[in-house]
Amino acid sequence: MAPQRFRDRKEAGRRLAEKLRAYANRPDVLVLALPRGGVPVAYEIARALGAPLDVFVVRKLGVPGYEELAMGAVATGGVRVLNDQLVQRLRIPEYVIEAVATREQQELARRERLYRGGRPPPEVRGRTVILVDDGLATGATMRAAIMALRKLQPARIVVAVPTASSETCEELKPEVDDIICAITPDPFLAVGHWYQDFSQTTDDEVRELLARRQDPGEPRPPQDTADSALIEAVRGAARPLTGAAGDHDALLDRIGEARFALLGEASHGTHEFYHERARITQRLIEEKGFTAVAVEADWPDAYRINRYVRGVGDDVDAAEALSDFRRFPRWMWRNTDVLEFVDWLRAYNDGLPASARKAGFYGLDLYSLHASMKAVIQYLERVDPDAAARARARYACFDHFGPEPQVYGFIAATDRSKSCRDEVVSELVELRRRAAEYARRDGADELFYAEQNAQLVKNAEEYYRSMFFEDVSSWNLRDRHMVETLNALVAHLSRQGAPAKIVVWAHNSHLGDARATDMGQRGELNVGQLVRDKCGRDVVLVGFTTHHGTVTAASDWGGAAERKRVRPGLPGSYEALFHSALAARFLLTWPRDDAGARHPLREPRLERAIGVIYRPETERMSHYFRAQLTEQFDAVLHFDETRAVEPLEYTAEWVAGEVPETFPFAV
Repeated sequence: MAPQRFRDRKEAGRRLAEKLRAYANRPDVLVLALPRGGVPVAYEIARALGAPLDVFVVRKLGVPGYEELAMGAVATGGVRVLNDQLVQRLRIPEYVIEAVATREQQELARRERLYRGGRPPPEVRGRTVILVDDGLATGATMRAAIMALRKLQPARIVVAVPTASSETCEELKPEVDDIICAITPDPFLAVGHWYQDFSQTTDDEVRELLARRQDPGEPRPPQDTADSALIEAVRGAARPLTGAAGDHDALLDRIGEARFALLGEASHGTHEFYHERARITQRLIEEKGFTAVAVEADWPDAYRINRYVRGVGDDVDAAEALSDFRRFPRWMWRNTDVLEFVDWLRAYNDGLPASARKAGFYGLDLYSLHASMKAVIQYLERVDPDAAARARARYACFDHFGPEPQVYGFIAATDRSKSCRDEVVSELVELRRRAAEYARRDGADELFYAEQNAQLVKNAEEYYRSMFFEDVSSWNLRDRHMVETLNALVAHLSRQGAPAKIVVWAHNSHLGDARATDMGQRGELNVGQLVRDKCGRDVVLVGFTTHHGTVTAASDWGGAAERKRVRPGLPGSYEALFHSALAARFLLTWPRDDAGARHPLREPRLERAIGVIYRPETERMSHYFRAQLTEQFDAVLHFDETRAVEPLEYTAEWVAGEVPETFPFAV
C-alpha cells in the first residue's frame, strides 16, 4: 500500500519533526535547510524542536557535459571541496575546475546575499546539524552538501527529508551520523509526486521564513526584572532588517533633508557594519542627492579612490585604486566590502550625464604625515618647481627622525628645539598665499588636494608631538582635524553648485556625541559632538552594535590581521539588552526632542567599542564605556550575530581563526 501523500511542505515538515523529537530543546542543535524547497520543511522542524534555523547554500561543481555528476561543491561559509578520486579518474584539468568553481561561487554569493541580506552564516563547529531538504531523488545535491558541511567540523550531521527513494536513503547512511527519511515509497517516481501541492518555493518565501525564525516572537527571559520595560520598549520600536530594499526607509525618513549623515561602526572589522553603511549610502546618493563620502582614512590614500570613482585617475580597477592603503591596519579599507562599494560608486558616476556632479570619496584622518609631504612636493613640482625646492627643504626637517612619525613625536615632545613646527606652518602659509595663482595653472581640485595635504602635515606634526604625554589633547587634535577637513570639503564642494551633502563613515567613538559617554567626562570631544554643535538638526548620527560573532582585528598595534571571536555582550550593556529583546537584526530611531529625552534607552548602560585591536581577556576594561544611547545617536542599527570583514590579503592568522590574544586595545 502506497504511503499517504503530504498536503504541502509545511505538513511534511510537521510530520518529519515528529520523527526528530529526540533532538528537541537541545542547545547544540542547528537546523540547516537546502534552499529553496527545503526551507518551508525546515522551518516547521526548527519551530517544533525549538532550534535555530538557517540556510546552507550549496552549489554542485558538475562535470561539464555530465552536470548531474558532482566533482565537488562550493557552499556557505567559504567551503570548497573536491571529489579527488573522480577528478583523477576523469582527468579533469585544473582550469576546467576553476572555471566551473568560479561560476558556481558567483551564483552562491548571489543567493547568499538574496537570502541572508548580509547576515553571517551560523557557527557550525561542534554542533549537531540537522540538514533538511524537501526530498531526495538521486541525492546528488544532498551528497554535495554533506561533503561541504563536513569541512566546517560539526559534531554530528543528521539528514532529514520527508521522502526519498529507498536506494538513495541507504546510500547516504554511511556518509552521515543519522538519516531520517519519513517515507521511502516504491516505486519512488519523483519527489513532487508525494506532495499534493508541490508549487515552487519563491525567494521571498525563503527570506520571510528565515526572518520569522530569526524573530519568532516568543518571549526571551529578561536579564533582570528592571530590564523588562526596556526589553518591551525595544521590541515595540524595533524595525526588522531582512535584506529587503525597504529596510532603511525609516532611517531615510529620519535623515530627511539633513545635509550630513554620520554612519558609525562598533568595530573596524565587521562585515555587517561596512555592508549596511554602503547600502544606506547608496540610497542617500541616489535618492537624496548626497555627493561625497568622507571616511576615517588618510587624505592622500582616499583621494586616489576619489580620482578613480570620478573617472580621472590612472587605476584600471577598484583594487588598484585601493593600493595606497599599505600601512596598518590595511584591512580597514582594503577589504571586499569597500571594494564592492568603490565598484558601485564608479559605475554610478559613469552612468551620470556629463554635466552632473559626480559623487566623491575622501579621507578625514591625519596619519599620513610622510605621504602628505610627498604629495605636496609632487604637486609643486608640477606647478612651481622653485616652491617645490623650498617645500623639500622645509620637510627635510623630518629626515633626522626616520620613517616612523612616532619617533619624531617622542623626541620633539621632550625637546622642543628639535620640533619641525615652524617649517610645516611656513609651508602651509606659502601655499595658501599663492593659491589663486596655482588654481589658474592646475585647477581648483588639484590645489584643494595639495592644500589639504599641507594642512594635514601641520596638524599631524602637532598630533604626534602630543600623543605621548597628552592623551586627551591628542584625541581632541585628531577629531578637530577631521572636522576641519570636513568643513574644508563642504566649502570646496559647495562652490560647485548647491550646498554639499556628505556621508561620513567612522567608528562610533568618533561619530556618537562624546558628551553622552565617558569620553565627555574625561574632557574628550569628537566629530559627532562638533558637527552636531555647528549643524544642529542638519546632521543625523547613526550608531551600530553587535552582540556576538567574529571580527577582523589585531592583537598588537602593527600586528597581523586575525579573525577573532567576539564574546557575547556583557550583562548591563546595550548589546546584551538588544540580544534579550530580539536576537535578530533591527533598526531603532527616536525623536530629538522632549519625547526622545524621556526615552527609556536614555538611561546610562555599558556599550562596547572594538577598534583595530581586540583583547577579550580584559574586555570590560579595554572595550566598554558608559553611554546614554539616545543622546549619543539619533538612530542605531543592531546586528545580533556578525562576521569578520574579509581582507583583500589573507594572513595565516585570519584564515586559521582565533588565536591567543594579547594587549592592547585601540580605536
